[in-house]
Amino acid sequence: MPDSAAASSSHFSELQEIFPLDELLQGLLDASLTGVAFYKPIWDADTGKIVDMEIVLLNATAQRMLQLPAHPTERYLHLFPHTLETGVFEFHCRAFESEKVERYSINYQGDGLDNYFHLSARRVGQGLLVSFTDTADQNRTAVEEALRESQSREKAARAEAEIQRNRLHSLFMEAPAMITIFEGPEHTFTLVNPRYQQLVGPRPLLGKPIREAMPELAGQPIFALLDRVYQTGESFVATEMLVQLDHENSGGLGHNYYNFIYQPTHGPGGEISGILVFAYEVTTQVLARRQVERQEQELRVLNEELAAANEELQAANEEILANNDELFQTQVALQQLNQELEAHIADRTAKLRRALLEAQLQRERLRSFLLQMPMPMCIFSGPEHTYELVNAHYQQRFGNRELLNLPLHEAVPELVAQGYLKLLDRVYRTGELLIAKETLVWIDAIDSESGQQESYFDIVLQATYDEQGVINGIIHYALDVTEYVLARQKLEQNEERLQMALEASNMATFNLDLLTSQIERSEGHHVLFGYDTPLPEWNIKTLLAHMQPEDQVQFQEQLKQALETGTLRINPRIRRADGELRWLEARGRVFYDTAGKPIRVAGVINDVTERERVRQQLQALTEQLAATNEGLRTANADLGLANQQLTRTNADLDNFVYTASHDLKQPVNNMAGVFEELKRTATFHDPEALLLVEMFEMALEQINNTIQGLTEVVQVQRHTERLPAEYVALLPLTQKVLQSMSGQSLDLKADFQLDFSAVPVLYFAQLNLQSVLYNLLSNALKYAHPERPPVVQVRTELTNEGAPVLVVQDNGLGIDTERHGANLFQLFRRFHDHVAGSGLGLYLVNRIVQQVGGHLEVESEVGLGTTFRIYLPANTLPEVPAL
Repeated sequence: MPDSAAASSSHFSELQEIFPLDELLQGLLDASLTGVAFYKPIWDADTGKIVDMEIVLLNATAQRMLQLPAHPTERYLHLFPHTLETGVFEFHCRAFESEKVERYSINYQGDGLDNYFHLSARRVGQGLLVSFTDTADQNRTAVEEALRESQSREKAARAEAEIQRNRLHSLFMEAPAMITIFEGPEHTFTLVNPRYQQLVGPRPLLGKPIREAMPELAGQPIFALLDRVYQTGESFVATEMLVQLDHENSGGLGHNYYNFIYQPTHGPGGEISGILVFAYEVTTQVLARRQVERQEQELRVLNEELAAANEELQAANEEILANNDELFQTQVALQQLNQELEAHIADRTAKLRRALLEAQLQRERLRSFLLQMPMPMCIFSGPEHTYELVNAHYQQRFGNRELLNLPLHEAVPELVAQGYLKLLDRVYRTGELLIAKETLVWIDAIDSESGQQESYFDIVLQATYDEQGVINGIIHYALDVTEYVLARQKLEQNEERLQMALEASNMATFNLDLLTSQIERSEGHHVLFGYDTPLPEWNIKTLLAHMQPEDQVQFQEQLKQALETGTLRINPRIRRADGELRWLEARGRVFYDTAGKPIRVAGVINDVTERERVRQQLQALTEQLAATNEGLRTANADLGLANQQLTRTNADLDNFVYTASHDLKQPVNNMAGVFEELKRTATFHDPEALLLVEMFEMALEQINNTIQGLTEVVQVQRHTERLPAEYVALLPLTQKVLQSMSGQSLDLKADFQLDFSAVPVLYFAQLNLQSVLYNLLSNALKYAHPERPPVVQVRTELTNEGAPVLVVQDNGLGIDTERHGANLFQLFRRFHDHVAGSGLGLYLVNRIVQQVGGHLEVESEVGLGTTFRIYLPANTLPEVPAL
């Protein structure tokens, strides 16, 4: 035996003499400031590995630290399952197998414990002795404190994120709409709320791609739309889209319509991870609107689109594993531990920030989802129902009225008078979901002059809960169904009017069941067939019995054709019960089942006997007129030849006038030259010779003006017929005309007032329109009043029928319309001789206007001025392009 071992044995023997072994062990356990535990391993018979431990004994300090009795009945892993994750159980197993002292340090948070522990363990016989201390009674280092605070913050952030996730998940699952979430490019179902699951009954959806879960959608646009949203990241909103699903899993497809939105969701890195679907069924509204359109084509049902978008909420749960080295080593080991702890603090701080950011993002997503819902929505908080959140559609109903942070009875008192506050109190008290269909709501108008605004809404009130499950508010949804309700009411009114119209017009209705051949009739049906009272039964055979034999076959063919075209119109002859032969007219439509099979024909029957008799009389008259028309066609042919001859004659006259005026120009110019030479060289002895010379000059000038006028008339005629119409802006054209007479305008100090706001552009030949403006404006300056500067207004107007009018108004000499009204537009007519003129201006204006189908009107008063109104046809207005 070595000396040290012998010495130790000698000292142990001396101890036994002073301290009995049993009392020594009990004393050590009771007096120890550290926790001491005795464990007995439990083995797996098959693998030979330690799978758990029995707690044999805990000393008083260990009992206090672990809050357990001295002899716990539960096994170690049952009391401390968290040791498997943190490595503490593995440390115990390692110490038992190594048979030497092993040490381990850890910041343990779990199983009801929250402290920093130092452990030392050694195998003794077939058991394991463990000594451990915690730092609850010691001053912790700054690193330990920082680590514990970081872990506490992270734990709180993860709890808050989990609350937000559960709240949003509850909102999705309880929402009164169909909501689902797809993941990945295959669009795999990861969330399906109950309303969406109802689309396909008990058929499993979760975890399956949509192409596998709903194969009946093949050939419909749904798969392509989902692929496009996932690839482009652009949301898609559908309104009243037909989607055919096997709702009963029976092999048959439904015929339902939905409003829905596909909103892409994104992962932590911003990449597209899936698609959120928010939908609700509008089949009832679509079918109701179509029924209204069939009977009263003036009604429509407006289904407001729901646009709801949200991104998938993901919980940020990350495990934090702390691996700490021994603290009861050298100073270098302690320094290394501090560095590792600092690294863990930095890492956990970053994770804490991400968790806090994710929780904030979840709240913002929830808020954005609610605010972007395309229907009026708000959130009330507390028993006073204070407005906590209001989206734009809800606020729009109340204009600029303050709502946020105000209780309902103060913000919108008119809703209290309608019992809305009682509904909120009931939901807040019971937590029951409340759905109110087609509720009439009136709201005080935004402006005082409009009075109250009445609307119908489908209202949903849903309670919200806090973390303890206590009701703390209400979410309010509303869908405006005013137009649908009004349309249905109008449909009911139309049905009443239709019945009244049938009774007033001696018409009857019928409804032929194609399966039974039975015919349902209105009250006046039997009267059309000559019966005093209704027959107990009426079917196809009864109807055919009243028809003429030759009409029976035709009726069968027409009915067969109607089943193919969907429209029935027949005009049979029937022999009434009293023997009278009458003509009836039946019009109706064919109705089909969901498989496209015709099931019934419904319509109206009217007695058209008098009309048929009149038609026969008209046919006889038509035959009589046919011979007369033949004679008229011969006469019209002769008249057409005469018109062609007249047209050629007019063209020849125009050519003659143009040729004559052109050929006369040179002789007149020669006469003027000879006369000028005569005046220069001749000597006149007669005192009246000068007067004769002036008269001759005037005659030459008159002849020259006449020739020029004839030439201009012919040119205008030819240009009017040939010049193409174009879009002409009136303001620049008028300014161009005024520029050509600017010298005369400046001399007279003329004031031109232009206003073409009513009709800024005309579809007209530009040269002709320029000629009209030039002649009227030059006349306004030529015949200005000598006592005042000219004021000329040029403007456009529109008639009640929408035709354009060009107005030129002056304050000049005026015209005596009572004396000269019949001669205003005749060729070479002049009404003022104090200035030079040819008498062609108004003639040319009138002819140009008449060529396009317009006319002139003149209002004038001598000494005050004249107003010309040029009425043009509507086709001179520019066409408005179709939107």
